[in-house]
Amino acid sequence: MRQEPNVDEQNRKAALISVKVLPRSSRNQVVKSDKGVWKVKITSAPVEGKANKAVREYLAKCLDIAKGRVDIVSGERSKLKTVRIEGLDQETVQGILAAHALDGD
Repeated sequence: MRQEPNVDEQNRKAALISVKVLPRSSRNQVVKSDKGVWKVKITSAPVEGKANKAVREYLAKCLDIAKGRVDIVSGERSKLKTVRIEGLDQETVQGILAAHALDGD
C-alpha cells in the first residue's frame, strides 16, 4: 500500500527567494542582482494587486510550474517581496532564474 507523504515532507521541497518588483516596465523580465535579490520587471501597475498577480504568473511561467505553486509570503504591499516556490529546491530555482535573467545593473 502506498503511503502519502506528510505535510512536513511536502513543505521541505520549497524555495524562498527575495524579489524586488519593478512595475510599469516595458516588458516582463528577470534581472540578475549581485545582492541575492532578483529584480523582476513587470508591465502591470501596482494597483489592486495586479503587479503581485503578474509576478506570480511570470515566475510560474519562467519556472514552468503551476501558478498556484508560487506564493508571495511577505511584502504584498512593498516592492521587496519574499516569494515561496513549492515543489522546487533553492538550487533549481536559482539555476532556472539565472538562465532566464539578463545581467543586472
